Amino acid sequence: MSEGIMIVLSSPSGAGKTTLVKLLSERKGFVTSISHTTRTPRSNEVDGEDYYFVNNKKFEKMIKNNEFLEYAKVFKNFYGTTKLNIFKELDKGNNVIFDIDWQGTNQIISQKLKNKLITFFILPPSRKELFKRLSNRDMKDKLIADERMKMFDKDVLHWKDYNYVIINNDLEVCYKQISDYIDCEINQKDSTYDVNLIKNHIKKLIS
Repeated sequence: MSEGIMIVLSSPSGAGKTTLVKLLSERKGFVTSISHTTRTPRSNEVDGEDYYFVNNKKFEKMIKNNEFLEYAKVFKNFYGTTKLNIFKELDKGNNVIFDIDWQGTNQIISQKLKNKLITFFILPPSRKELFKRLSNRDMKDKLIADERMKMFDKDVLHWKDYNYVIINNDLEVCYKQISDYIDCEINQKDSTYDVNLIKNHIKKLIS
């Protein structure tokens, strides 16, 4: 039995990666990696399904015990993926999908694990659309939306660390692109990926 592959989706906050992870998990049968976090659950989130919600003390103990494959501090909260469950799924031949930021992705890349790793960075169609998405979340806090917009300019610069960068203008189109690129990677076929299109889009987003 062949070992599972790892698929990473990252994005600046509000670009839609969590929805895409759910779609890929449901439609392609990927196992979703559930992260531990110290942040407060949002109104629609369920412990053990969206995240494992833990306090700072517990998280720091897990860091000390070397339980994480990757972890990072984002907006004053910790997020991390534990090794045990991930390796168990990969050894069973299951493909695992990660919803993590660029810090966590770099940690996984640097470990040079034996499993195949395909990384995607999701971008919003425009700054205006991103701000609209952030403002529509249940946080309804303009200060938080403003803070995340400032963070966006830093986060977006990490696009170069990823195999593929996808613009999420339409959810279904975006899903199909990711799905096709994953299939190309697995079957070792050439894809239609156009890095110049991405470079031009990044220029517009940060100008």
